[in-house]
Amino acid sequence: MSRPVEQVFAAVDLGASSGRVMAGIVGAQGIRLEEVHRFGNGPVRRDGHLHWDIEALWTETLVGLRKLVRRWPEVVSIGIDTWAVDYGLVDAEGDLVGDPFCYRDSRTDAVIDAVHAAISRDRLYQINGLQFLPFNTVYQLAADDLLRSSSVSPSRTSSEVETLLLIPDLLAHRLTGRRVAEITNASTTGLLDARTRSWSHEVLEAIGVDKGLLPPLVEPGATIGTVQPGLGLPEIPVVAVGSHDTASAVVGVPASGDDWAYVSSGTWSLVGVELTEPVLSPASCAANFTNEGGVDATIRYLRNVGGLWLLEQCREEWGDNAPDLAELLREAEDLDAGGPSVDVDDPAFIAPGSMPSRIAAAVTATGRTAPDTPAAMTRCILDSLAAAYARTVARTEGLTGRAVRTVHVVGGGAQNALLCQLTADATGRAVLAGPVEATALGNIAVQARAAGAAPLELAGMRELIGRSAGITRYQPGSR
Repeated sequence: MSRPVEQVFAAVDLGASSGRVMAGIVGAQGIRLEEVHRFGNGPVRRDGHLHWDIEALWTETLVGLRKLVRRWPEVVSIGIDTWAVDYGLVDAEGDLVGDPFCYRDSRTDAVIDAVHAAISRDRLYQINGLQFLPFNTVYQLAADDLLRSSSVSPSRTSSEVETLLLIPDLLAHRLTGRRVAEITNASTTGLLDARTRSWSHEVLEAIGVDKGLLPPLVEPGATIGTVQPGLGLPEIPVVAVGSHDTASAVVGVPASGDDWAYVSSGTWSLVGVELTEPVLSPASCAANFTNEGGVDATIRYLRNVGGLWLLEQCREEWGDNAPDLAELLREAEDLDAGGPSVDVDDPAFIAPGSMPSRIAAAVTATGRTAPDTPAAMTRCILDSLAAAYARTVARTEGLTGRAVRTVHVVGGGAQNALLCQLTADATGRAVLAGPVEATALGNIAVQARAAGAAPLELAGMRELIGRSAGITRYQPGSR
């Protein structure tokens, strides 16, 4: 009896601290991932601002794809996912006009009040349904010196700028020559109408941005184009996936029914539920929840919560003076419960650098004694994250009327056993941890469906992913 044919798909998965190119081998038994190429990423400071080194990301992406094609010349398609909100401006030839800014740059601080004077925060929410975050694209555009924004700031228009492309769309453009905006990432910009899933003329007019700068929207599963000649690659189709990495990660949650919440835990934590319609109520606005687009016209109803960025930044500051991560977590687990905590959503924690001292100051401001060892600081961070997850899950239930019985933790945080157990304890619910590679799996699953190699329904795609995902269960109070 012949073995069922397996098909190979390429996932370019770029995060704020690292990137990788993954091969997804799809067969009847599930999806098997193989990492082909991994590389570092992070903001770089140029001219007093934080930018992304997009040329380095592009170079490493090509290196990874070429490696993948050499090993699997029969690769079916390529899908790209990255973080949200950041963009590049390109000219008529498709060349960048200026370096893409990093969302952690402080340039938007000066324009937020002016944006809200042109279009109120409440009105913005009624249109885009987004959580207020100072780095949302709508504020970045108002602060961009290359764009005219007459109602917000006295900036200039560059005659060179022709199109705005979000980061995954910018890379897809370099591969194919096509200019599009994949809708899950577009939904994070603040420029998309949450009800109609189209660009909002009202928001664009308020911030003085010409709609002509925005490319046409495409849904996950659409073929963007094929790889152009001259890149050292065959003419492989490039398929739109959930190009916001959280959109792909939510596809990768191996859940069924509608009584579950997810925590996509990495540099940031995205905590929420999957809905069919946006929640645009005044209570939702006041609670600062977001309605982002998901695959198959779903809504990712969630809050951006602080993430493992806090711990990553602390470890960077400690350097060689701290134990490795495994030992640090063991020491943190041995500490007593009830230690100090902080508000992980505090904007004071957004910028890089000096994280231990900023956390210590936040603890001291609560009247508690600041953590004085790396292990104590680690426990403070993880306790604070778990408490924030619990608050967010409970608030989600109240805002949606949907009961949550299980919490799925996916992404890097799924391999942090202490964080998962603390989350189970704080939420009072079972936590199912895994897959760690939910984003890559979701990326691959959407490509595979487009090629006829995966089920059509989200439930079927998740079942396929669940066959190959190692899941660990944590019960409240089991430590």
